[in-house]
Amino acid sequence: MTTGVSCRLVALSVVLAAGILPPVVCSGEASSSASGGRVTAVLQPFVSGHMLAGAVVLIADKNNVLDVEAVGYADVAAGKPMQTDCVFWIASQSKPITATALMMLVDEGKAKLDDPVEKYLPEFKGQMVVVERDKEHVLLRKPKHPITVRNVLSHTSGLPFASPIEKPTLDLFPLECRVRSYAMLPLEFEPDSKNAYANAGINTAGRIIEVVSGMPFEKFLDERLFKPLGMKDTTFWPTGEQLQRLAKAYKPAKDGLEECRIDQLKYPLDDPQRQPMPAGGLFSTAADLSLFYRMIANGGVFAGKRILSEQAVREMESPQLANPHYGLGMATDGNQIGHAGAYGTDSCFEKKHGLIMIFLVQHAGWPKGGENILGAFHKAALDTFAPRFP
Repeated sequence: MTTGVSCRLVALSVVLAAGILPPVVCSGEASSSASGGRVTAVLQPFVSGHMLAGAVVLIADKNNVLDVEAVGYADVAAGKPMQTDCVFWIASQSKPITATALMMLVDEGKAKLDDPVEKYLPEFKGQMVVVERDKEHVLLRKPKHPITVRNVLSHTSGLPFASPIEKPTLDLFPLECRVRSYAMLPLEFEPDSKNAYANAGINTAGRIIEVVSGMPFEKFLDERLFKPLGMKDTTFWPTGEQLQRLAKAYKPAKDGLEECRIDQLKYPLDDPQRQPMPAGGLFSTAADLSLFYRMIANGGVFAGKRILSEQAVREMESPQLANPHYGLGMATDGNQIGHAGAYGTDSCFEKKHGLIMIFLVQHAGWPKGGENILGAFHKAALDTFAPRFP
């Protein structure tokens, strides 16, 4: 994909820049409820209390989907019920997918985690790190070592969250241009000295995939990951049919919830001029995400076919030195591995009981009390299904 915008012009810009909805009550019906509706029953009060427009929840083990339910509305004003095949912007849940794609190339010996990024992207050569900064000056010096592939996957690189060119939305410029702009910015801290969450790092990983594989990032994902896993609804550009299934986004308002647009993305969402964002651009469904997590839960194997080595999966879920709550593209607490996303989505594999838990909503923040919804879902899922897997 290309916008026709010159990367040189983008680089120059970096240097210069350095309505209230009516109250509704949901029926709480689900398309397939092995739990007898017990999981959505826990979420129903949040819908009735106007803290939640609607949600799709899925629980699986490493072999099968155990339960999938929908509650509330995909479109509150139109009274359109949420369906289990609704499409959601999964935002930063894209990060584990990008990390998996890069780890596939590591498995093949085409990339190494502890190689400097500049080996694959020469524009990063000579990057400096900030020593002091105030309103009048910035003091820079050479870092102790260049940023590595491991650093960009674990948020320990020192790269900023984003580049000045990634405004007003994150999907305006080709990936090559955005990553080149990161290379022109100084690091915020010494690599490996601490961690700071950075879309720039994961986007850089996506660009490494392009250079090493010789394929556009989105094509690599589609051919090497989505098609083998059967993830038919996972894309950067939802089709017209998928847009019909897209859950509308909501934000807190004085009397409950108000419909809104996804402010990090350019509209229309099916515009082919929008650019793929490895750190957070994907749309997906609960069913598709369950396929990805079943592969992770099986140590990299799906339907008898190895997608990722077991060693690569272990690397991804292992806490990194300067980021004890993050592996490679995945958050971890020692038991749960996965990732949340902006607008409220969340997915994880809970290792103790072998349960995959997927929670899809489209909320730009929560009304008071809404912050308890995800915890209520996890508790209901574990209470219902964990006893089966002591």
